[in-house]
Amino acid sequence: MEANIAIPSNSKDTWSGGSAKPFGASYGKMMMWFFIVSDALTFSGFLAAYGLTRFKFIDSWPIADEVFTHVPFVHGEFPMIYVAIMTFILIFSSVTMVLAVDAGHQMKKNKVAWYMFATIIGGIIFVGSQAWEWSTFIKGSYGAVKTTDGKVLQFVKDGKQIALADFVTGERTDERVQHTRKNGLWFEAEETISNYSVNQVINAYNANPAIQVRTELINLDTKKKTILSREDGAKELAKTKMVVEGANLKVNEYGNTIFADFFFFITGFHGFHVFSGIIINIIIFFNVILGTYERRGHYEMVEKVGLYWHFVDLVWVFVFTFFYLV
Repeated sequence: MEANIAIPSNSKDTWSGGSAKPFGASYGKMMMWFFIVSDALTFSGFLAAYGLTRFKFIDSWPIADEVFTHVPFVHGEFPMIYVAIMTFILIFSSVTMVLAVDAGHQMKKNKVAWYMFATIIGGIIFVGSQAWEWSTFIKGSYGAVKTTDGKVLQFVKDGKQIALADFVTGERTDERVQHTRKNGLWFEAEETISNYSVNQVINAYNANPAIQVRTELINLDTKKKTILSREDGAKELAKTKMVVEGANLKVNEYGNTIFADFFFFITGFHGFHVFSGIIINIIIFFNVILGTYERRGHYEMVEKVGLYWHFVDLVWVFVFTFFYLV
């Protein structure tokens, strides 16, 4: 016996994506949500890899309070202060974006423009701050040495870390000339040479009994790095391979090199998202001023770019937590 099944008259429109709007969202909004979900999975993978790697090297991972201590134009150590300011600026820019979307719903062109402008300024300040932080991280604060077995050794006085410049004097004693493309072997340039030679650092350590060596290994009970005796410090320094100043993808004065690899990659990837958001916001901003959306009768484009901007802000909260707080 055959059953008669009633087919809705609008079924063709429903399955062809015509008049149907899932969750009441337009096609553009749905595509933005698809992008956000896929990008969230990408960031989740990166942060999960970071977490697993940090757990594996938990006894030699750099301490954030010792790495991110600088504030522009201010001397001294202010752990995490500037990063917190950056985070506040980015979150505040998310607030101005909400206000821009709300003004768009009310068809208030001038308010949309002003709030979009404030969002753009907040984004530019954040990206500029991140670039400054990168520059400071690459340049380094104290300097260290790396041994033949891959250990990073730092120097302390009275239990507090000091810079190489605080106890090593004079210029390089080995007459070392940096290779450039003009004078280098096979016309290849090399990385910037450190300000001090290995022998200078060792001699300065031996001449100053108040200086001690600190390893990258962390005492999991005290959450502090291990400080060696003078004798043990001299033994470790005897294995010195190179002087390290700053951080890059090969060496890292703060500790484990993998930390720098993840820092550059994840914060750089997020920074690229913020930069892209700024460019898109600028385009939308000028369209608002030109009255494009006023003529269309809606500001949905502002709402769509707002979704992206909120996502970028939310991702930073997780990046901030993983890199700076945990």
